[in-house]
Amino acid sequence: MAEKTTASMKPTLGLTGLTFNAMALIAPGAFLWLTYEEQALYGAPMAGAAMWFGFFLALLLCLATAISYAELSKLYPGTGSSYFYAEQAFISKKKAFKYARVIKFFTGWASHLYYWIYPGLMVGVTALLGGYLAAQFWPDTFSGNYNSPLLMILICIVFSLFVSWIAQRGVSGSTGVNIAMNVIQIIALMVFSIMALSYRMNHKEGATAIHLSNGTAINYQVDQANVTDDKGAPVPDTWADGSAKYQTDDKGAVINQTDASGKPVLDKDGKPVPLAAIKQQDRTVTDDDLNKDKNKDPDLLAALTAMGLASGDPYPLFDKDKDGKWVKDKDGHLTPTLFTISYTEKDGGISGTAGSATDPLTFNYHSSAVSVVAPHNFSWLFVQACIAVLCLVGFESVSSMAEEAKNPKRDVARAIILSLVIQGAVCYLIEYFCANYFLNNGYTMPAAGASSAPIGDMMKIVGTWAFGSAKAGTAFMLVQAFTVFLALIGTTLACLNTGARVTYAMGRDEEMGAHFGILHEKTLTPHRAIWTLGILSIFVGIVTVWLYLGSTTPAALDKHNFWYGFGIFSPETYAKLPNTLLIVTLISNFGTFLLYMTTCIVAMVAFKEHHSFSGFKHVVVPVFGVIANFTCMLFYLIGPLPVNGSSLVPGMSWKEPYIALGVVALWGVWGFVYLLRRSKAAGKAVLLSAPVQSQT
Repeated sequence: MAEKTTASMKPTLGLTGLTFNAMALIAPGAFLWLTYEEQALYGAPMAGAAMWFGFFLALLLCLATAISYAELSKLYPGTGSSYFYAEQAFISKKKAFKYARVIKFFTGWASHLYYWIYPGLMVGVTALLGGYLAAQFWPDTFSGNYNSPLLMILICIVFSLFVSWIAQRGVSGSTGVNIAMNVIQIIALMVFSIMALSYRMNHKEGATAIHLSNGTAINYQVDQANVTDDKGAPVPDTWADGSAKYQTDDKGAVINQTDASGKPVLDKDGKPVPLAAIKQQDRTVTDDDLNKDKNKDPDLLAALTAMGLASGDPYPLFDKDKDGKWVKDKDGHLTPTLFTISYTEKDGGISGTAGSATDPLTFNYHSSAVSVVAPHNFSWLFVQACIAVLCLVGFESVSSMAEEAKNPKRDVARAIILSLVIQGAVCYLIEYFCANYFLNNGYTMPAAGASSAPIGDMMKIVGTWAFGSAKAGTAFMLVQAFTVFLALIGTTLACLNTGARVTYAMGRDEEMGAHFGILHEKTLTPHRAIWTLGILSIFVGIVTVWLYLGSTTPAALDKHNFWYGFGIFSPETYAKLPNTLLIVTLISNFGTFLLYMTTCIVAMVAFKEHHSFSGFKHVVVPVFGVIANFTCMLFYLIGPLPVNGSSLVPGMSWKEPYIALGVVALWGVWGFVYLLRRSKAAGKAVLLSAPVQSQT
């Protein structure tokens, strides 16, 4: 294969192409689906109330960083993004010039912590989505509770190589893909948003509505059954803090155990033993329920048959009159108890006992549109903002493509701001409003936190209502899930392109291997950097999915076949292991926060002695960006700290953030050693001895 070492990239991108490349990495179609569960869980049981306003605050934070990037892109148009900006900002300054190479290398190294990990994270997330969809299409083969490790590994390999192949074919082809993916995902999510809003507007308080039972959309209430363990024994229920829950009478008094003679059962201290409450779950129809030889109640058998229910469907709760007798319709069939919707706080908008550790106040749904957009509480707002930042990162990616822009000084800055405004201020804020306004007693915030795909659940409900059947609702969800897959292609492609160009810039400067600084003769792409990052993404993706159930306690595996031949642990083991999905996410996020903080500092240095200096744009805005990014990073380290027997932020574990922090620290140490060794081998000084003219 012929290669060029002196070739330069071809400027082909206008404002539209640059904007869509940045928009692809922000990807509301992918991240609304992927992060809603995390937002529902972190800071539970109440912080979900402030989700929309937290996102709005995160948008302001990112805009501060975006302005710094935009200002730098106008001053220093060139490939390498923050890596390039850092050198140019310091190199001509009277006092700071000596640190130009150090800050340049540090920025490039931090960029790699973000751009080398993030594509692999997206590969892993795509594998998780593939595992979820496999269970929807082939429920007899794949488990709904466990994704197949083998299937996810295969998806990681194929998806990463496919995206790398697109990337190495050239930026024009990648831009075309990103434009198509953006248009499709925005249309799909807007359709969902309109349907979710319509569902709320068309279902007033007390109206018959739809809810989910074990993933099935139905309009009737479901009978309850005891949860049993693998030996058939009932499982005791617990309160929120894990303490035992006991049965009570109508007056709230605890009911004690009695023996066969009716006498109270006493413990070793002579005290009555409370009767444990048994954990309940939705009952499902069995083959015996539909068998006339085994179901001796003809009314129940006829009702189940008339409703067209099959084995595995939710078992209806049937109406009874005041005397406890079945209520029948004109055809003589039992009438199922219909599910009615509620949005009011008195019926559960906020449930639980104030000040009780066993039954804390829990946010379930919003009683009004005003409640959706209200900040509610500063601590909840802060929790949500720190998570929402993860959805918005990527606006800066287009700054690495300045060498491929027709008018980089004008268009790169505009593309950075436009991408964030379109995806964040328009798409995300609308979608998050509609998703949160949709919540009701049939689908609550805790239900979203317990689901692997809460937006998918919502799509099932609104699709069933809009199209008239549960099968149509599931089909609607699957079509939407496919658009999420397309969005993930665009996101992974955009980040891989950005990361490869930062690596290319460092290779061209011989701060990394010189082979990375070579362009392909025909496509003029940094193909070696692209394929290196593509192969790395396979392994990062596999690590991401390997223990994605870590720190949770899933049900026992219900499928035992070829697809589950390895990589599966017991529920008890999963509870003790860290969550690799969260670890990889945090490693990438820590790299993002370090990179954004550094860029804001670079912006202040760059304009300090420049004729276009503005106190607001070049001091106030970047200072806010530094503080905000540092605070977000600190949140993940302080949130899990124990306070009064639980974490400071409910739902946060210390394991994942501190493992991620350890990886970041090792990366930093390795970078320092690498810089010293490479400087010695190349005969370069770490600190410059004289200022150099920058490219202003």
